[in-house]
Amino acid sequence: MEDVIDDPKPWGKVSCCPDEHEFLAGPSFRRSESARVVRIALEFIKGFRALHFVGPCVTVFGSARFNHGTEYYKLAREMGRRIAQEDLAVMTGGGPGIMEAANRGAKDANGRSIGCNIELPHEQKPNPYLDKFVEFRYFFIRKVMLVKYSFAFVVMPGGFGTLDEVFETLVLMQTGKIQRFPIVLMGKAYWQPIVDFARFNLVEAGAISPEDLNYVTFTDDPDEAMEVIAKAKAELPISARRKRRPFWWLRE
Repeated sequence: MEDVIDDPKPWGKVSCCPDEHEFLAGPSFRRSESARVVRIALEFIKGFRALHFVGPCVTVFGSARFNHGTEYYKLAREMGRRIAQEDLAVMTGGGPGIMEAANRGAKDANGRSIGCNIELPHEQKPNPYLDKFVEFRYFFIRKVMLVKYSFAFVVMPGGFGTLDEVFETLVLMQTGKIQRFPIVLMGKAYWQPIVDFARFNLVEAGAISPEDLNYVTFTDDPDEAMEVIAKAKAELPISARRKRRPFWWLRE
């Protein structure tokens, strides 16, 4: 790869993988922006069509790196099972680790198990516990789907991706872009430093309001988590609590 350290305008260099950094390169002559817009629109339509009829969901966020045998995998599997027993669909990113655990728990209870996977340079395969699986090219479209069809969110331990998902969901609630649905943060020992940072740094500095933290329930107890989720379900309109049936021309 060409060395760009001495270039006075290194941002003008084009990557050896143009697709990865094309947005940074200005107008593209190799591929028109209009074609990209069409591709994005078609991917949104694919997601809407695939997921509109899954019924009320609870999305479980968490790392792909915590595999079975870890305490977090076991907790996520238990939460998936409990959510399914409430006749709610379990939605995840569709990959391994915590996502697999939650989907597996849903299948343990014969519940509905949904996965929204993402295309990555190092292939992320869908886990084997999915009833419906949709794959996306763009992260932002995938995140829309994970939020759009859920009225509650369970956040297990995770890395950058999990942090991105939970904080973006909090921003959408804080700014009124979506309703104030419950977020259940599980894995207290793992998340405690971030919770403390929010309480003692962000609130005291005035960066967020104290009531912004009311969106989050912080617990390791599945019973307490399910109490919050069941309460949110009871507050949904009756039509939203039922699994929707597709019209005959949309059935697969």
